[in-house]
Amino acid sequence: MPYLVVCSLSHLHATVQEHDIGEMVTLLASDGQFERPAAVDPERHLFLNMNDISVQIDGMRSPEEGHIARLIDFAGSWDRSRPLLIHCWMGVSRSTAAAYITALALDPSLDEDSLAAELRRRSPSATPNPRLIALADDFLGRGGRMITAIDGIGRGAETSIGSPFVLPLGVT
Repeated sequence: MPYLVVCSLSHLHATVQEHDIGEMVTLLASDGQFERPAAVDPERHLFLNMNDISVQIDGMRSPEEGHIARLIDFAGSWDRSRPLLIHCWMGVSRSTAAAYITALALDPSLDEDSLAAELRRRSPSATPNPRLIALADDFLGRGGRMITAIDGIGRGAETSIGSPFVLPLGVT
């Protein structure tokens, strides 16, 4: 069964090696300090330039609908022969939101609440970025169900860095 892998930037290279990753999504504010692992095909690497914020702050790049469209388009072109890695700075907010969004975009029959509960089970620290979730809920026509489901799992456990985890596709 194909699956998503979520991790922080600090766990990136080890996680790529452990899961034989060839494709990935990066959600970071562009600051020039990112080095793509050599195993990841540059053509199969999506870089989404955004800060981890839920409201507009001067001088920072807020998640936008265009980020959601690019994420969903990229995920839709994933051949699923190997896992897709999604990472952000801490592996807690942007990447967990993107994994949740990706799973629902790839399988619209998934139940938002069940998937949110599975996300929490696999990552006690997951605190999906609320702006990304709201934008995706609207983009995917989920009628607020994604927002409600993520609100339902609440804020994740405090951590200095999220632990890498796997989110299988098809979880109901």
